[in-house]
Amino acid sequence: MAENDIARQAQQFREDFARLRAEVGKVIVGHGEIVDGVLIALFAGGHVLLEGVPGLGKTLLVRTLADALELQFSRIQFTPDLMPADVIGTNLVVESAPGRREFKFQPGPVFAQIVLADEINRATPKTQSALLEAMQEHRVTAGGETRTLTEPFFVLATQNPLEMEGTYPLPEAQLDRFFFKLMVEYSTREELSEVLRRTTEGVSVRAGKVLDGERVLQWQRLVREVILAPHVKDYIVRLVLATHPKGQFAPEKTNRYVRYGASPRASQALALAGKIRALLDGRYNVAFEDVAAAAKPALRHRLILNFEGEAEGVSPDSVIEEIIEKTPRQAEDIEKVLAGAGKK
Repeated sequence: MAENDIARQAQQFREDFARLRAEVGKVIVGHGEIVDGVLIALFAGGHVLLEGVPGLGKTLLVRTLADALELQFSRIQFTPDLMPADVIGTNLVVESAPGRREFKFQPGPVFAQIVLADEINRATPKTQSALLEAMQEHRVTAGGETRTLTEPFFVLATQNPLEMEGTYPLPEAQLDRFFFKLMVEYSTREELSEVLRRTTEGVSVRAGKVLDGERVLQWQRLVREVILAPHVKDYIVRLVLATHPKGQFAPEKTNRYVRYGASPRASQALALAGKIRALLDGRYNVAFEDVAAAAKPALRHRLILNFEGEAEGVSPDSVIEEIIEKTPRQAEDIEKVLAGAGKK
């Protein structure tokens, strides 16, 4: 791709990203980092897990994004009695002329392009796992037949904190398939005042269509062409390895509080998120800061704390903060760390 063409496409990407962000902002008050995180995952081709107490606008955010994109949208309300067939679909016996009976597949709500898995942790792990194949391979196997999902395919799941009644923890294998886990916090005083104005004074705003599926796929392809230099790639690898207890790069908190560290999918998330942040900053190469900025949402759900970590109330974010602080960026600093690890 010619340099001028790259610059032109990068500028168009930034403009589309800004338009989409602005359109979502017409409805969603505040939560700028959450909106940016969702859009980064969309253009990286990943899925997002939104966690927060009820009533903070998680579902509204997903619906608003669906309004702003010309993509097929479906919502699955997860409940304790929801079955896997309610998600992926099932074979039904239908009559066909002349009086013959045959099986016909009835697609479930997962056969869409934007899927809202609302309160996903209120269903049993068996039902939660129905999304595994769809999220990873963008296809569904049912009734002995595999069916491919329409691209782009984007799952946004909301969940309540695990401490709340009636919740089930997500299986580790499913958590790992989420590109980002974003924590939705309470609104500020000014934001809450604006929410009241919009919802109690007859103000009605809805997001308009900004991008279609082909445009989203175009930007997903562009993102993968952003340059990832070897030293930045090595920084990503060492960040992920630093989440593995007793490993060569693991800091004290990892060794003390982490039972299982991040998988290779974490490195993919860090790389792609870094590429998008670089594009948004007007660069065509990834910097250390781009990767570090994506570390918490990309890693927090992939760290499994041990008993001591859970008992002491250690948060995965605090472990990630130490990993970022203790993971060197320069070659000479790396050698010092390795030398120190060898003496232990």
